Amino acid sequence: MSGSYGETVEHQAYITRFLLEYTAVPLVGGSFLRGVLPTRDAVRIVTGADDAVTPSSLVAYEIPLVDDEDEPVTAPVVLGWTRTLTAVGPAYPHASVMGMTLVRVDTSMVEPAPPTRTDRVLRVLRTLAWPFTETPPSPPLCGFLLTEQDSMRLYIAVGEADGPVAVDVRLTGALTALLAALPALVHEKERWKPTDGADPHCVRAIDLTIW
Repeated sequence: MSGSYGETVEHQAYITRFLLEYTAVPLVGGSFLRGVLPTRDAVRIVTGADDAVTPSSLVAYEIPLVDDEDEPVTAPVVLGWTRTLTAVGPAYPHASVMGMTLVRVDTSMVEPAPPTRTDRVLRVLRTLAWPFTETPPSPPLCGFLLTEQDSMRLYIAVGEADGPVAVDVRLTGALTALLAALPALVHEKERWKPTDGADPHCVRAIDLTIW
């Protein structure tokens, strides 16, 4: 992956990794993380109830990857903004994407919520259990969306595709084998299918739900 696209993928993958625990830990109240969608120069943080998968029950907050001073935003700040926005709710005009409410966030108008005790606990545990390495996972996971109770869509950056490839997987069955094979499977171009504009967050899609 070249230049600015490679930097964008790296940033999206970093935010995705940081936020993963909030699929199980509430962001605020009864709202959980239901997805991180990669899009040009931004991430769309999808929130909803802990079992929400229908688009009408989800809200996506589009947060730029850089701040007002053109500096990269950090994952803890993205988390803080998301908490503030989720607590208030989308109270101003919005668009939609994939059937979800879409709120394009002006971060200069939002004060990030401070870290919680759980955030600090997770920071300690991440540091000890997942120490930083100079070699990030390859290919990078730059987003995901929980699509049904037993399935999810993974957004994986594949250099040959010049954009994310959406990979649909089931959460049951031969999951260990699938995860081991996934890095190779996403490079098999014969599996790639056009998205027909149904999902603007990817350039190709692969269905591995029956793999």
